[in-house]
Amino acid sequence: MLIDIDKLKLDKEQIEKQWSDPKKPFRYFIYDGFFKLDAAEKILANYPSVTQLGWDNTTYINQKNKFTLTKFGKEAHLLKEVFDELNSEAFLQLMSEITGIENLLGDEELFGGGLHQSRKGAFLDVHVDFNIHPKTKQHRRMNLIIYMNKDWKEEYNGYLELWDMDKKKQIEYVAPIFNRCVVFETNEISFHGHPKKLNTPDGTTRKSLAVYYYTKERSESETVSEHNTIYKNTEGIKGKLKNIKSGIKAFFERM
Repeated sequence: MLIDIDKLKLDKEQIEKQWSDPKKPFRYFIYDGFFKLDAAEKILANYPSVTQLGWDNTTYINQKNKFTLTKFGKEAHLLKEVFDELNSEAFLQLMSEITGIENLLGDEELFGGGLHQSRKGAFLDVHVDFNIHPKTKQHRRMNLIIYMNKDWKEEYNGYLELWDMDKKKQIEYVAPIFNRCVVFETNEISFHGHPKKLNTPDGTTRKSLAVYYYTKERSESETVSEHNTIYKNTEGIKGKLKNIKSGIKAFFERM
């Protein structure tokens, strides 16, 4: 096993308390030491460069310089093993026990997930995610992200921001440090992103692994019409100018 399941089980009570904190507008937890240490080092060593083939780097108005990889060749067997574990029945059962979301389902296609890697200048505006899987039509319920960045400095930006949009207030500013896992429910108020443009040195990228979990059904009180990702500007005029520039870049890419 690459995931440190025994450690997670030992810390289960503490994680459940963090997840269910009634002061939060939506449920989430932050957990360090997700992979076994030797496994985390191997995963980082096998993390492919953005110069390798297969990465998608499409620019959008609300997203720029973000690379995504979901298909792994035979040479990337370790990375495939990671996602197999994250989608395994044993891990899904543990996540259901911790979060109280029953009958969680993985996504072998890793739609929207997989390996993520961002270069200098990258950003992802604060948003809530699409709520229905486009193929299976299952309900999206939870995101799990593991960061794989050593010696990350605050001036690099790229911190995960969690927002209470009713109060227009940032509730978390999470450093994307090595072997840190963030899990949060996905609903109509779970706003998150990293809107500040990356300010990393040349050759330094922001690396993460992401998986999204689903259920076949959702309570009627939580069910809304199917929608795509919904973005919010949390940076005022600066954010609008940033989006105009990325929109122009996206236009010329498509041309």
